[in-house]
Amino acid sequence: MAPIANDTIHDPQAEPAGALLPPPSTQARLAKAGINIADGYPYYPPAPKFVSDVAKLRTNIREYVDPATRADPEKKALFSAAKSVRNLTVHIGTEIVGLQLAQLTNQQRDELALLVAERSVVFFRDQDVSPQAQKELGVYLGDGEIEIHPQAAQVPGVGGGVTLIWPDGRQDNPTAPHKRQEGSVKSKSDAFRIPYGASANSFGWHTDLVHEAFPPGYTHLHQDAVPEVGGDTLWASGTAAYDKLSPKFRTLIDGLNVIQRSAHQYLDENNPDAPAKYIERIHPLVRTHPATGWKSLFINRSMTVGIEGLDKSESDVILNYIFDVYERSTDIQVRWSWTPGTSAIWDNRQTIHTVSRDYATDGFNNRHGTRVSSLAEKPYFDPKSQSRREALQLNV
Repeated sequence: MAPIANDTIHDPQAEPAGALLPPPSTQARLAKAGINIADGYPYYPPAPKFVSDVAKLRTNIREYVDPATRADPEKKALFSAAKSVRNLTVHIGTEIVGLQLAQLTNQQRDELALLVAERSVVFFRDQDVSPQAQKELGVYLGDGEIEIHPQAAQVPGVGGGVTLIWPDGRQDNPTAPHKRQEGSVKSKSDAFRIPYGASANSFGWHTDLVHEAFPPGYTHLHQDAVPEVGGDTLWASGTAAYDKLSPKFRTLIDGLNVIQRSAHQYLDENNPDAPAKYIERIHPLVRTHPATGWKSLFINRSMTVGIEGLDKSESDVILNYIFDVYERSTDIQVRWSWTPGTSAIWDNRQTIHTVSRDYATDGFNNRHGTRVSSLAEKPYFDPKSQSRREALQLNV
């Protein structure tokens, strides 16, 4: 990790007019961590220009060992240190009270990974975790590898890998202050009229970075500033969605591959005058989890564009049906209402997630978080693996 500056945050009153500053609670967190934003915030890495520059990133990294495979199945070290552990729904989501993520032992980290693998997403309120500590935990969960986004806004001074979830900090956000000043969007309230999932800033249900060769497994989002009302995040379980399909339908999709695409478009260096295009990657439609052995859907409406080997009309029928099951089954979803200082760690391999954009019309600047994505294994399908309900011997 790169050395961290010891300077504290500068006085916001001294900031030049029109400069971008994070919310006050974020500034306090960064100052406590010794992160200096006097030279500008956030840090924007130089954006790659060509498809080839991005497509070759992280295509041949280590053989991943999921820390959950080392865990005590009963999770005694983790659970005994907590004040309470509460499942939020039957199929997805658990909240742990009384633990600090920055203070977990490696044994507790392994058990946390297994809990996330089993419950899909785990929540912790009142966390005192610096961006550096968040990154260090992510490196551990990623067996030494985290995603360092080639162009997204990041926390400066930590060596990369801590991405911002902050609408006002996005260079492509038409409702950000600098864009509004240019007149591209008249006011924040204009965002209300953007249909759900219909713009680059409103993906709808999605899974992060599925176009990568080694997409993220465990993903940690810490929200240090949230609006008083609104801005909830929703997750849906891919293991439970798979179990909702009929046994015959499951046999039809097991072993199929899908085409996953990137969120951003890039130029072809051999034909730079041609329209920009997405990066595409082939991954299994149903993947096997290395720790639980459970099957899960690995598709999402925003980034999965087709089934390999099928005509578009055939692929669309199958995918749209599965998307509907995944997105509309409220019994396999959890909706989380954030408070400042809350962390969520989810398994990106077996979930989709989305944000409720109801906060966008008022207090848009008040939602700020830092995300660390731990890279996992190359997605694979094991025909001998079982669904979650089969493995747990539930009624199927």
